[in-house]
Amino acid sequence: MMVRSMFTAPDGRPRLIFGGSLAVDHRTPIEDRWGGYYVTGVTGAIRHLGNAMFTDADLDNPQSALTPKTFRLISLASKFDSRNYLWSYSDAGALMVFDHQMYMQNLITRVGWEIRAAQYDVQHKQAVNVADLLRETAQEFVDYLLFVEEAPLSSAIESPPGSSGGVSSAFARKLAAQGPRDRKGRSLRDLDLQRRLLRYPCSYMIYSAAFDALPAEAKEAIYQRMWQVLSGGLQEKKYARLSHADCRAIVEILRDTKRGLPGYFQPIP
Repeated sequence: MMVRSMFTAPDGRPRLIFGGSLAVDHRTPIEDRWGGYYVTGVTGAIRHLGNAMFTDADLDNPQSALTPKTFRLISLASKFDSRNYLWSYSDAGALMVFDHQMYMQNLITRVGWEIRAAQYDVQHKQAVNVADLLRETAQEFVDYLLFVEEAPLSSAIESPPGSSGGVSSAFARKLAAQGPRDRKGRSLRDLDLQRRLLRYPCSYMIYSAAFDALPAEAKEAIYQRMWQVLSGGLQEKKYARLSHADCRAIVEILRDTKRGLPGYFQPIP
C-alpha cells in the first residue's frame, strides 16, 4: 500500500512537473505531506501541502500557492457543499495515523514474506543467511515500530470545532476506545498530537492479526531488538529520543496488554 503527496491542479490531477512524495509515512516531514488532500486542524507554524492548488502560474515559484489559508483551513464548508458528507472536516490527526499505519502494515507484510521465503530456500538447500536477515529486518522494523525517526511537530494539531478540545476529536476518541488498556488506564492508541503522533511511542499495530501471524523466528528477533532498545542496551544516538519514561511506560503497557510477550520484558525501574 502506498501513501502519496502530490502537487495538485484545480481539477485534481497531479502536477508531476513540481515533483511530490511517492512514499509518505510518519518519518516524512509534515511540510511534504498531504498534497492532494483536504486538511483541517493544523495551526501555529506548521506548513503542509494540503488544500493547495497549483497552476501553470506557479511553475516558477510553487511555494506561492502555499498560504495561511491553505495551512490553516478551519472547515471544508468553504470548499464545497459538505451537507452530503458525514463531516465538514478532514482531521489532521487521522491523516497522521493513516500515514503511520500504511507503512507499518507494509513492513509487517514484507518481513513475513522475506523470512518465509528465506526459510523455504534453506529447506531446499539454498545458501541463505537467515540469522543476518532476521537481524537486519528486525532493526528496521523496531525503529519504525518505536517511532525512532518520527518527524516532530513544530506546534500542536488541534481538534475540529465542536469537540471538547485537546486531542478529543471523534476520531481520537474512537481510536483510543479500541484499547486495550493497562492497569493504569494507558493505551498505545492514545494520541498526543502536541509533539508527536502517539502519547506512548510504540505502534498499536503490534496488536494486529498480521503481526501475530508473523513467523515465530521473526517475532522473536523483533522482540529481542525491542527489548534491547527499551531497556537501554543500545547506545546509538538515535535512540536517545526515547526517554526513560517513554520506555518504562511502553514496557508496562505491553506487559499488561500484549499476549505472547516474552518473559524477558521486565519492569524498568
